[in-house]
Amino acid sequence: MRASVVTAFDRPMEIVERPVPEVGPGEILVRVEASGLCHTDIHAARGEWPVKPTPPFVPGHEGVGLVEQVGPGVTEHAVGDRVALPWLGWACGTCSYCVTGWETLCESQRNTGYSIDGAHAEYAVAAARYAVRVPDGVDPLEAAPLTCAGVTTYKAVKVAGVRPGERVAIFGIGGLGHLAQQYAQIFGAETVAVDVTAEKLELATSLGAAHTVDAATTDPVERITALGGVDVAIVLAASPRVIEQAHRSLRRGGRLVLVSLPADNAITLPVFETVLKGITVLGSIVGTRADLAEVFALHAAGRTRVVYETRKLDDINDAVDDVLAGRVAARLVLQP
Repeated sequence: MRASVVTAFDRPMEIVERPVPEVGPGEILVRVEASGLCHTDIHAARGEWPVKPTPPFVPGHEGVGLVEQVGPGVTEHAVGDRVALPWLGWACGTCSYCVTGWETLCESQRNTGYSIDGAHAEYAVAAARYAVRVPDGVDPLEAAPLTCAGVTTYKAVKVAGVRPGERVAIFGIGGLGHLAQQYAQIFGAETVAVDVTAEKLELATSLGAAHTVDAATTDPVERITALGGVDVAIVLAASPRVIEQAHRSLRRGGRLVLVSLPADNAITLPVFETVLKGITVLGSIVGTRADLAEVFALHAAGRTRVVYETRKLDDINDAVDDVLAGRVAARLVLQP
């Protein structure tokens, strides 16, 4: 099979020929139909996070494809099923987090495209228990971005406890942001889209945003404060400055939800204002298998729209350059 492989953190990814991986007990072999390119894949390929993956490895944690083979003991899926391979590739299933609905916090977890070879390849092996069935009628090209961008932002909206009638600001409209906005609206919120790119703000308007803020030409704090502030600010832009702006945009009792991961791993927030205004700061990681099933169900019901562009796996390095340069409206999806 062909696979995109990270051989070293300071080198471009290489398209190489590898043997099709063999399945073991509890595993499935998936023929990949589509695999989204997430910013986390870029961080992984460049070794930018404190806990680094070990080269050589195959990135990709938004994989969708058809089960071609099942290993001994597999009962969750059958040959021919379409499944998604999310970031949570495996968890222990027995710790306090796993048994209380917080499997994404399992300290023993293994992550697809990071500690487990991922889906930027023609085939991938996955733990059957952690692959999620894609409903009939959902296009694999649309299911791929939902597997991380969708479930991550859906979880952020859930963690924030968004209620009907609240005002929610989405800082960063792109692969994640255009979905976060839709989930907030499904929960009954009035949304404010904040970005520095006119095209992305136009996309937000087309998806139902009540307000847009061009942070390239307008102070977003002033603009949002003039609206009366927001109850929830979900930050998807990987910038400490944007996080600080989001905090200052909150009303009393507001919730700041951190999703993005700035490279310098530090922000400055005022304690006095946080305490006196009763602001809550929340960190939100990707969703669980149950959350992803809900994301797929909403999409199958026609409640969400996925905006994406397709590229060939061979063009992975050019695709990375386009993402980093902001030349992509929302999500890129790779096809083998």
